[in-house]
Amino acid sequence: MVTAEQHRHMPVGALAMYAQRLGKVFAAPATWARLIKERGWLRPRKRLYPDKPTEGIRASRPGEILHIDVTIIKLVDGTKTYLHAVIDNFSRRILAWKLAARLEPVTTCQVLAQAAKELGPTLDPANPTTVMADSGVENVNAEVDDLLGLHHLRLLLAQVEVAYSNSLIEAWWRSLKYGGLFLHDLHSFAALEKLIGWYVGEHNAVIPHSAFRGQTPDEMFFGRGDQIPDELDAARRQARADRLESNRALSCERCRAGSAMESAAESIALSEREAA
Repeated sequence: MVTAEQHRHMPVGALAMYAQRLGKVFAAPATWARLIKERGWLRPRKRLYPDKPTEGIRASRPGEILHIDVTIIKLVDGTKTYLHAVIDNFSRRILAWKLAARLEPVTTCQVLAQAAKELGPTLDPANPTTVMADSGVENVNAEVDDLLGLHHLRLLLAQVEVAYSNSLIEAWWRSLKYGGLFLHDLHSFAALEKLIGWYVGEHNAVIPHSAFRGQTPDEMFFGRGDQIPDELDAARRQARADRLESNRALSCERCRAGSAMESAAESIALSEREAA
């Protein structure tokens, strides 16, 4: 009954009661669960999931695709704050951010304007920069539309106009919160704002990104770290060679010490034989 197709929709507890109603098995649900675990019975339950992209949307140059989002961060007293940020898809660099006490469209406009200023000459009126955003009220409004047209930006709603999600900046939220903010006492708005500024600087200029083989987002954005992956590869090869040489030297010393002890033991044994 556990592995039968016609009963796969029943939970184990209901299946145990159903078996009793049929007069087949009189046992407690705990006994059923124990036997299922001991015998390794697998219930014929399958769910077919739609195919998901193995890789998210990717830009080919800095400033081609931006992601904007807002997240809520609570202070220790329960006060809510709203952090808006814009991240560059190609380099993962945080172009602009702002912490606000309320969720307002004007904050979205401010961070978008700052991001456009950071992009500078890369903005091309003939090929507008794509801004991916969620379909929240802070992103979909007349004020944001006017600013997008002013700076040659094109809004694209994630999972509405395209199948891709806005997960790239959402992943950065996790890094920010659990790698930086939640390690500190968020007792005030000013303290939180200072911590965010510090972590953004670390993220952009200090922390190497695994997707870029050791380059930082700043180096990817400005194109000044192309040699770093090759330098790191060469340094790893040299370190590996140094370790091999060191380990072999230690092994040879042990071998020489062992040979010396064996020679001493043979000499003692020979002397004893000659004395006898």
